[in-house]
Order: sequence, then C-alpha cells, then structure tokens
Amino acid sequence: MSDQRRPIIIRRKKVVHNHHGGAWKIALADFMTALMALFLVLWILSSSSREELEAVAEYFRTPLTTAIAGGDRTTSSDSAIPGGGPDPAHAEGERARIELRDQSRSAVEQQRLRDRGRAEERRRLRELQRRIEAAIQAHPELRLLRDQMHLDLTQEGLRIQLVDSERRPMFELGSDRVAPYMRELLRTIAPLLNELPNRLSISGHTDSVPYAGGYRGYSNWELSSDRANASRRELVAGGLEADRLLRVAGLADRVPMEDTEPEDAVNRRISLVVLDEWSAEQVLSQGQVAETGEAATRASGDAP
Repeated sequence: MSDQRRPIIIRRKKVVHNHHGGAWKIALADFMTALMALFLVLWILSSSSREELEAVAEYFRTPLTTAIAGGDRTTSSDSAIPGGGPDPAHAEGERARIELRDQSRSAVEQQRLRDRGRAEERRRLRELQRRIEAAIQAHPELRLLRDQMHLDLTQEGLRIQLVDSERRPMFELGSDRVAPYMRELLRTIAPLLNELPNRLSISGHTDSVPYAGGYRGYSNWELSSDRANASRRELVAGGLEADRLLRVAGLADRVPMEDTEPEDAVNRRISLVVLDEWSAEQVLSQGQVAETGEAATRASGDAP
C-alpha cells in the first residue's frame, strides 16, 4: 500500500429554510371579509325603517324554492302534513305568515310612495325658491335687499330668512315697526306663497343685546314675538291666505345664525318656512299632544 493517505472529503448538507406556507393568510383574509360583510349588514339594518326590517324578516321566512320560482307558500311547507302552521290539522299559522308578508310588502310600497311624494314636494319648493328670487331680482328697489335674503331648503322645508343690517334695518331699533322696504318685500312674496298648498311658519329672532330691564319687563322675547306678528300682518295684507299660517313664534336670541356672534346684526331676522307635509304634521301632532295634556290637567283639577 502506498503511504500516501487518502484525502478526507467532508460533505456538508445545505439546509434551505422554507416557509411553512400561506394557508393562514387565506383563512385570515376570509375571516376579515366575512367580518366586514357582517358589519355592513348590521349598519344597513340599523338605518332601515321598521317596515323595511319586517320585509327583510319576511323574506328570510320564505322558503328558498318559493323565493326563486315564485308560487304559493302554502304548498312549500317543509312539513309532511299539508298546510303547515302550528296545528297540523289547520293552515292558520301559514295563512298568518302570508298575511304578514302581504302587510310588509304593502308597508314597503307605502313608504316608497311617501318617499316619491316627498321628492316631488322638494322639487316644488325649489321651483318656488326660483320664482321668489326672480321676483326680487325684477324689482328695482327690492333688488338692493337681495344680500339680506337667505333662501335654502332645510329638513322642514323652504326657509326664507330676512336679516337685518346696520345700514338697512328691517325694523326700527327696539321696535316692531316695519321699515317701508321690508313691508314692500313681504307684500311682494305673499302671493307667491299662495301658489303651493303648504303651511307656513314664521319666527322672529333678535341679537343678544338685552334691554335695560333685562328679562323682567319687555325683553327680546316680546320683541321677537311682536316682530313675527308684524311680519304676519304684512303678509296677510299682501294677499297671503290666513289659513296657510300654522305657527308664529318669537325665539329671542336663542337661535343665532351659524358662524356669527350673538350680538351681530344679522341675528335680528325674520324666518319664514314653507313647511313640507311631514313637518306640518309634526307641528300639528305636537299641538294635539299639548291640548290632550291640558285637558287631562283640567280634568284632574276638576276631580273631587
């Protein structure tokens, strides 16, 4: 044998560290998607009306075959005994569910009609706004008051605000005496308000500058109410139908205009709101509740 030694060869195994896979990522993505869908469904349900919720509940009570293919639910019961319902001998339970479904569909249809009617009413109010703005623009003297008129659509209806200014006040200082141009303005828009059957709300507002006697005597409360009624008289004198008036109120300095200081002149204003049907019903219902409460108080006072 040769004395030369055989070389020693060391083989090292190369270890490659692979990832364990991305299956957990897919599972997490599916979970987050389902969670987001759940929150979306809960959000939609929370903003739905009672009628819509009943319609959704009725939909899930309808068998799948009937929902897809249509037909009578009485023949789609999963019970082996025809008729379904709590009593195997009768179909009252199934009939009650059918009546509930019909009522739910009727309620949804009524809500759809109300929404359509309200949209049409908003369109008429926007048209009235354009006619009022055109009438003021066509009048040479009233055109100068355009900056003191603010017309916008609110949740209650079309709001027409006639604001005061230091240079051109709508009323004499501390008085309900109407300035001549304010009188002309109110009598110009009065006939236009008759073009719609909507009811009218008038509210008077003042700034926060108090009277010398504070609120113990004649105050901003009385002044705002007197100015609202003075505006009402001018509108009626201009041709406004008196039965269109639903509410006349004085709010003193409690509702200042947005982004203004309480003592600013623009807070001395008259706000006319052409109420939509829903808002008028709300005002009437509040009055009925108040009358019921007064009648109950009188009855309890007369009781022995």
